[in-house]
Amino acid sequence: MSYPYLSDVVRALTGLDLPLPFATFGLLVACAMFAAASCLTAELRRLYEAGALLPGRRLVNGKPIVKPPHELVSNLTMLVMFTGIVGARLFHILENTQQFALDPWSMIFSRSGLSVFGGLIVGTLAGLVYVRRWQLPVRPMLDAVAPAMMLGYAIGRLGCQISGDGDWGIAANMALKPDWLPTWFWAQTYENNIYGEVIAAPGVYPTPVYESAMALACFALLWALRRHPFRTGWLFSLYLLLAGVERLLIEQIRVNPPYSFAGMHATQAELIAAAMIVAGIVGLVLLGRRNAAPAGAQAPQT
Repeated sequence: MSYPYLSDVVRALTGLDLPLPFATFGLLVACAMFAAASCLTAELRRLYEAGALLPGRRLVNGKPIVKPPHELVSNLTMLVMFTGIVGARLFHILENTQQFALDPWSMIFSRSGLSVFGGLIVGTLAGLVYVRRWQLPVRPMLDAVAPAMMLGYAIGRLGCQISGDGDWGIAANMALKPDWLPTWFWAQTYENNIYGEVIAAPGVYPTPVYESAMALACFALLWALRRHPFRTGWLFSLYLLLAGVERLLIEQIRVNPPYSFAGMHATQAELIAAAMIVAGIVGLVLLGRRNAAPAGAQAPQT
């Protein structure tokens, strides 16, 4: 069962039919941003107090403004959120050009249809511009944000699951389901989904559930390794590898339009995930040398 709006959740829990037209996906995205911002704030404060990060500096009306990095998180979060939404919509349009050509306006202003990777790429680029404007070092900031990004992704995917926004998988093969596994974890029909699409029983793979579970596990790993002894940028490289592998795996049971080129067929997400994996491996190899300083105070900013 899906609950596209807050009124659907209230009705299911209490039986009351209240006019609450707030999209559950949007509410979960807000929760994801809040959780990610809290996580990033805590990590930046730790690094700042350990001497691993200096304050951010910029000129405003000719006057120097100096702020500890953790005090910049709220503005950074808002910037990443809004630019990420634009990027998510843009990449979704690029993934569905034929549908866009038929009805562009409904696709632009639809409440559904967002590419997570599009939001990730555009939001990250906007965040990097903001970081450089405050003269903060890029690699330590990317390391700090890596666990937060994974946590936000895990919570955001729960929004996809609850609202039934189309991010489900292909038809589930019930013959492969282990007897001990609950049916809901293997196949769902997403009744009352936001698209109004009817899915035949037994249903499709609930891929948002799988992604949330994998992302939470990746977050736990990144958080545990945030005091690593390697050079700055190593943790973000690990994030790229984990995020790429997670998405590449899930794409094997996801419904996404493929691109065709040179006799090969791959979805947009598969191509981006493959690039992330390569970049992550290269980063891990190049930055895997130990720092001279202890991990808690990751020496020089670079």
